[in-house]
Amino acid sequence: MFAGFMLNAWTVATIVAVIAGVVGFFVVLRGAAFPAHAIPNGAFAGAAGASLIGVNALVGLGAFSILAALGIGALGRRGRHDVVTALALVMMLALGALFLSQTTEYEPEIFSLLFGEVLGIASNEIWPIAVLGVLCICAVCVLYRPLVTSSVVPEIAETKGIRSHRIEMAFLVVLALATAVTVPVVGALLIFSLMIGPPAAARSFTDRPPLAILLSVAIALVTVWTAIAISFVSNWPIGFFVGVLSAVSYGAGRGWAAWRRTRAVEPLYVGLPA
Repeated sequence: MFAGFMLNAWTVATIVAVIAGVVGFFVVLRGAAFPAHAIPNGAFAGAAGASLIGVNALVGLGAFSILAALGIGALGRRGRHDVVTALALVMMLALGALFLSQTTEYEPEIFSLLFGEVLGIASNEIWPIAVLGVLCICAVCVLYRPLVTSSVVPEIAETKGIRSHRIEMAFLVVLALATAVTVPVVGALLIFSLMIGPPAAARSFTDRPPLAILLSVAIALVTVWTAIAISFVSNWPIGFFVGVLSAVSYGAGRGWAAWRRTRAVEPLYVGLPA
């Protein structure tokens, strides 16, 4: 379980879990689940195009994910955000299908780009992923206060001079960078579950943003570590366990929130006649 190639898997999965936990918290807080689903598909198309012309897949991932983010942010300002996001998703999926149809490695490319290749990460691929991951975390740290304020109390944010559209564009670019880092590892489809399940569970456990971010990262780490360990023993796909454990963590969070509400209501009935 800790052979050379497995050490690469543990390392890169840890990086991805930290990024997904931090960025995913703001995805959930801002209700940006749809863009978080669409942008990785844009990255999928970019990686397919890069593979077709013989360029590093990370370059294609970054270029297309940023283009998708900027397109959604710019067009969403003047139109319905959900419609613009859906159109971007459809366009990127169409381009991805076109690019993959032109290569002889059609089926392997689909599997690796959509579902990831965490066990196939080479040592020389870890550093670019780590550098982009640090950039994402630093960007979130810089944007933390305006992101929280514009997400929770947008009216107050406007009175403080925080331009909601600028913050939205900046956050979408951060989301694009996070996508470029994580898609090669867990895939365009599974990063969505990792960015939504653990952060949503964390928000159910606590309302305090700093604590929720830390808890989101912790749940994401447990999710990917457990998925790798069980996959190694069972020989089942890692992606299956990532998706299932993300859903389980969210279910646990919702159960905890429901229990707390019940406990808060119970004292109201103490001392009332039967």
